[in-house]
Amino acid sequence: MSEDKRSELDIKKLLVWLRTKIIYLSGLLIAIAVIATISILYIKNPNFFKDLQGYGYAGVFVLSVFLNATIIIPVSAMAIISSMGGVLPSPLLVGIIGGIGAGIGEMTAYIAGRAGRALLAKSNIYTRIEKWVKRWGWIAVFILSIFPFVFDVVGIIAGAMRMPWWRFFLACWAGRTVSYITVAYLGSVIFKAIPWLS
Repeated sequence: MSEDKRSELDIKKLLVWLRTKIIYLSGLLIAIAVIATISILYIKNPNFFKDLQGYGYAGVFVLSVFLNATIIIPVSAMAIISSMGGVLPSPLLVGIIGGIGAGIGEMTAYIAGRAGRALLAKSNIYTRIEKWVKRWGWIAVFILSIFPFVFDVVGIIAGAMRMPWWRFFLACWAGRTVSYITVAYLGSVIFKAIPWLS
């Protein structure tokens, strides 16, 4: 077997392995990114988390709307929700309020999709996600909203496909709420395990 064929087979095996492990890898990457971001925030400003606590649940909502309305690296929203879960009394409430804010914030991508789909129409990820959303509808939106890395594309696709706005919002809210509750509890565990953070 030639060297080119062997490397092509190795790449195909790697891609198959990645597809089967993507959920686990996504979770691991999110956890690592959240922990790294929390550590960096603490190192840069040791009072950051005490200041964050002062914003309370209203701060969770406002930050969640803002961070999900912009196309910023989505890990920043996860890190903030995780941090708030660590400093506020109820990680469950942090996740629910953050999920509502995320659903509202993600409407910007949906509205962009309603305006026109020319931006992403030719990319492979757009085509793949569009097939999922066409086939599974709101269920695809719910599942994909749990994983923040591709979700702006999902919002654009749902808007371009003219999915009813309320269906998109409810699926996005539910998925992000599941994700944010998980991340808020992760933050709570981290803050309890590392006492100098709180």
